[in-house]
Amino acid sequence: MLQEKNLGAVTQLMMGREVEGTVYYWTAAYLVDGLLVDTGCIYTAPELIEYLRGMEVIQVINTHHHEDHVGGNDLLQKEFGLDIYAHSQAVSLINKKMELHQYQELVWGYPVPTIVKPIQDQIKTEHHCFQVIATPGHCADHLSLYEPKQGWFFSGDTFVSEDQKVFRADEDIVGIIASLQKIAELENQELILFTSIGKIFPEGKASINKFLNHLEEISAAVANLAAKGLNAEEIKISIFSRESGLAPLSGGHYSIQNLVDKLLTRASPSRQTAIDYT
Repeated sequence: MLQEKNLGAVTQLMMGREVEGTVYYWTAAYLVDGLLVDTGCIYTAPELIEYLRGMEVIQVINTHHHEDHVGGNDLLQKEFGLDIYAHSQAVSLINKKMELHQYQELVWGYPVPTIVKPIQDQIKTEHHCFQVIATPGHCADHLSLYEPKQGWFFSGDTFVSEDQKVFRADEDIVGIIASLQKIAELENQELILFTSIGKIFPEGKASINKFLNHLEEISAAVANLAAKGLNAEEIKISIFSRESGLAPLSGGHYSIQNLVDKLLTRASPSRQTAIDYT
């Protein structure tokens, strides 16, 4: 299913696989001034192609290599001959078959490997100039787009809500925090955040700071309970009362426990690996 929403100069395209009238999970792509940010999953690729026929689409950006963001690449290239750009680390990942969990195959499917080009520091459209900002953490090849004159920030999966507590097992919490701090320090007084799940945050910096405070509060609680001798499972129940329903559905790939485990690792320098996020 594909649903369009006009947000002024930006068009939001909400896409998700529909089964018996129910959409498993919505993912947002954005079209602005001939630039398409992300392409959804392979199940919605034909709908995306039909929607874009007759429209001016000049270039395409993948914020990262995950299957729900690159699934339309193959058909876009075949139908329109479009150039697609991504982080240099994402190029080889997008051009090979991914390893997916069963739930990922069900909800988003295997994207067709495609050849994409390494992105430069800026993306220019007819009326806008977007800064390309590396925002690793959700994955190492994640990038975001920033249009300083408008205050637009397309955050992909780097930021999705002010109180997120369910995380993937392969996310890097240190990288996420560093990327969020980088966004919060941009020169604009305020940002409009366009997220990958469709939520728009018109006071983006305030929302990011709320999320950073949220993570720090949880981190302090985790460290306090760990010092009292509680194990990771006990800490999770003490803070959150229960696990997310996404945990059993994803085989633990998405869970609150992942956040607790990552914050425990963050609190223990001996268990951390040094990573350069500059």
